[in-house]
Amino acid sequence: MLRGSPGRATHTRPPAPGRGAHRRWRMPRSFRSTTTVRGRAARRALRDAGPQGAAAGARGPSAASVVGTAAISALPGQLDASLPQEEPQQAGQPLEGAERGGWDRRIAGGLAFLRRRVTGEYDVDEFGYDKELTDQVLMSMLRPMYEKYFRVEVKGIENIPSDGGALIVSNHSGTLPLDGLMLQVAVHDNHPAGRHLRLLAADLVFMLPVVNELARKAGHTLACAEDAERLLRQGEVVGVMPEGFKGIGKPFGERYKLQRFGRGGFVSTALRAGVPIVPCSIVGAEEIYPMIGNSKTLARLLGFPYFPITPTFPWLGPLGAVPLPTKWTIQFGEPISTSGYPVEAAEDPMLMFNLTDQVREQIQHTLYKLLVQRRSVFF
Repeated sequence: MLRGSPGRATHTRPPAPGRGAHRRWRMPRSFRSTTTVRGRAARRALRDAGPQGAAAGARGPSAASVVGTAAISALPGQLDASLPQEEPQQAGQPLEGAERGGWDRRIAGGLAFLRRRVTGEYDVDEFGYDKELTDQVLMSMLRPMYEKYFRVEVKGIENIPSDGGALIVSNHSGTLPLDGLMLQVAVHDNHPAGRHLRLLAADLVFMLPVVNELARKAGHTLACAEDAERLLRQGEVVGVMPEGFKGIGKPFGERYKLQRFGRGGFVSTALRAGVPIVPCSIVGAEEIYPMIGNSKTLARLLGFPYFPITPTFPWLGPLGAVPLPTKWTIQFGEPISTSGYPVEAAEDPMLMFNLTDQVREQIQHTLYKLLVQRRSVFF
């Protein structure tokens, strides 16, 4: 041990046990970090050996020295245990290299996608449907609104067949047709077979600039019996909202009251194609734009079927077009089979009326049931 004035260092040792007054031996701070543990263990070993071992300290190896040696020999393990140990990497924990590799693959995939778009090396079907653009861009743009804003809950997705054609018939509401887009994301993201919904849209959709092109790229097509039947025969899942503008443009006071389902043309199409009809009920869309008025004069001037007036639009300008963040629920009902009917059944007006009424009643009953189960419009 070093002890003395700063200018002169002398080497001293602690007084032998039993000689004179005992003085507490303190080590300089610079040595304590490496030897304090060893000194404490040695003193503890001498104390445990008793007075006889302490008195015989100068005559050679004793019990105290043996015990002390054993205690000191065990110190490396104690020191290792006292030091902070590096936690072993858990199984399945992503490595930094793996994360970097994942980002590299995403960037490479994005660049390859852009190259195909520029060079035109992508497939589009006869209706203008671009599967790659829909999966990688359009669905990615709609998914935050679907998951975070409207927090859509999907029920009964297993009622949509895994293969073959099917006709999904849904209620229509919300002033703007956001329910159709959310329905498309629900089928795309939740069906175990990864099926795509091909929606039948009104003529107005294909008359609007930009919207026309995006609708065709997303797989929408004109709401006519010929196109619908062709898609169903090709094994596609087709969606139709028979209420049309009467459903989407109805006043807020008539919310969740189904309008007339037309003349049952969707039933005739399903019978000809021999595909099941899947009723679908959507709750939450009615409240996104509470329509408290309809300016028919502006609607005629602009060529729209209606011009909505809500508590926020047109009073707040573009800000009034932001939908309210309601909580949505989409439920697919049990499919109604059409395979047991003959081909000429599509020409039977009474049969079409009965099947149309059956589908409508099932959707209306499910809407009422979901409204009773709903805790709040927004939660």
